[in-house]
Amino acid sequence: MTTQSHPVDHELVQAAADVARARCRGDHHTVAAAARARDGRIVTAVNAYHFTGGPCAELVVIGAAAGQGVYELDTMVAVGDRDRGVIPPCGRCRQVLLDYFPALRVIVGNGDRLRSAAVSELLPETYVWAEHRLDAE
Repeated sequence: MTTQSHPVDHELVQAAADVARARCRGDHHTVAAAARARDGRIVTAVNAYHFTGGPCAELVVIGAAAGQGVYELDTMVAVGDRDRGVIPPCGRCRQVLLDYFPALRVIVGNGDRLRSAAVSELLPETYVWAEHRLDAE
């Protein structure tokens, strides 16, 4: 697999960090996510933790974006509360993100080692819904 370098969207990381700092309070909301829409808008959300497996922040962003009429996302990042920094999406989120947005870039890593990765790179050799196809790069 050839990995092409893509710039990290630091404004997006900052947006998620700002929401995590301002809105993540207590055990129910511990992660914030931000996504850049194809038109440049930034959509943010927080997770809704629940012992039954409430939705991660990345999944809440998908719903929040749709609620704002945004159906095409280019890049996403999640940031933990208490200044934990960028955190990678869990396996369930990786699969959902790939299914919804096969060309999505996800910011992962920490500190000065952040990178923008294709969601398909984060979930290699995955099951892909028959009606979804990954674009060959």
